[in-house]
Amino acid sequence: MLIDHPGSGSGTDTIAGALAADRLGAPSVVYFVLSAAAPLTVVAGVVTTAYAVTGITGLPIAFLVVGAVLALFSVGYVAMARHIANAGAFYAYVTNGLGRPAGVGAAWIALIAYNALQVGLYGALGATAAPLIVQWAGVEIPWWLIALAAWLLVAALGVMRVDVNGRLLAVLLTAEVAVILLFDVADLLNPAAAGAASALSPAALFAPGVGALLVIATTGFVGFESSVVFSEESRDPRRTVPIATYASVAIIAVLYALSSWAMTVATGPEGIVAAARRDGPETIFVLATAHLGDTVVTIARVLFLTSLIAAMISFHNTTARYFFALGRERVLPAAFGRTGRRTGAPKIGSLAQSTLGLIAIVVYAMAGLDPLVHLFFYTGTFGGFGVLLLIAATSVSVVAFFARNPTGESVWRRVAAPVLATAALVTMVSLALANFATLLGAEEDSPLRWALPAIYVVAAALGVAWALVLRATQPGVYARIGMGAKAVTGGAP
Repeated sequence: MLIDHPGSGSGTDTIAGALAADRLGAPSVVYFVLSAAAPLTVVAGVVTTAYAVTGITGLPIAFLVVGAVLALFSVGYVAMARHIANAGAFYAYVTNGLGRPAGVGAAWIALIAYNALQVGLYGALGATAAPLIVQWAGVEIPWWLIALAAWLLVAALGVMRVDVNGRLLAVLLTAEVAVILLFDVADLLNPAAAGAASALSPAALFAPGVGALLVIATTGFVGFESSVVFSEESRDPRRTVPIATYASVAIIAVLYALSSWAMTVATGPEGIVAAARRDGPETIFVLATAHLGDTVVTIARVLFLTSLIAAMISFHNTTARYFFALGRERVLPAAFGRTGRRTGAPKIGSLAQSTLGLIAIVVYAMAGLDPLVHLFFYTGTFGGFGVLLLIAATSVSVVAFFARNPTGESVWRRVAAPVLATAALVTMVSLALANFATLLGAEEDSPLRWALPAIYVVAAALGVAWALVLRATQPGVYARIGMGAKAVTGGAP
């Protein structure tokens, strides 16, 4: 490994070239994954948005359908993880399945998508916290100042040991899920009308706009795939990654299906759409106030803010590791492939992500743009679509990889499940493109409908072009693309 030792003359004795191994068990990885999924943020924001935008009451079924598709995808995904342990995850898998140029194209998409998801959360936090501070303390603070405070916290944690981040996420996530379940129980014990089970009928899912509903439901799962990103830092990755991946998909699917159904029980199936359009993200808090009182709701509002911070921390760590993986293989400058000697954290990648977050906050503040609509909603939807593209591309890569390397896995893991998952995911990508204007809440003729997806096409093309440049000018670097730790330990291509 490229480790600089004290006295070596390098002058960089505080950084090294490898992530810290054996730091995370399966529970810690699950906390990272679920924190990225941001359960309370999804229940308050994504669920109510889905009801309001589509007018379809079949969202609980949509979460279960998407969960089933992603569980199917995970079969091949974790099977491939047994053969490849790489912090680059999607980048490494696409490289090993579809070739180095496609892998670098996927890496460019991943960097854009995960950075978009992370920086968008600063807008949500600032816009949500500012009115609450006025309500609680009578002090008006601009959203960007709140966002900067959160940015400072995330930046500091990003260069610390990964297990320190994991312990903090564990505390925040446990409290967050406990409040969601409390809200669900209160909703279920206070039904508004008969016929509450109608939202659980598959017939409730099949209505005009179902494509947008499925894609919105998919955004609630974004983050589940990051279990593989921490494979190099996990204890026994061959066991930890599968457990964390399957557990995360199951928990997310059940929790979101239960919560979205509980809302229909509390409002009545015929009333949830009107309530969501009237109250937006406040819907769950309005219902909880009636059933549980102001004190519990105040605590929940605080946890809603910590939910956003937890998601920031998780996405920050994921993005930093993508920077690290690319720097280690010299696809990006070598500095990105360095980690802190004492912490084992991807130091330069973390600082790069923090820099991008700071730039986003400053630019949006100076431009006077709406932090909730322009920074969080547009940027988050854009990032979520990018992750969906990566999942679909990775599913194709799993099929291609096992076609060349069939040993060690059953036909179900290397052929049947990946092929079925690929078909379902390609369909979902098609639905996302067809309903992109609906997802943005924009008009059908809005230039954003095609401009935002086109960014990923351009990014992928530039990534492929850069890989071809490396092949022509630096064949040694090109040969090691997708090799992970072997790229710096002298492993043969």
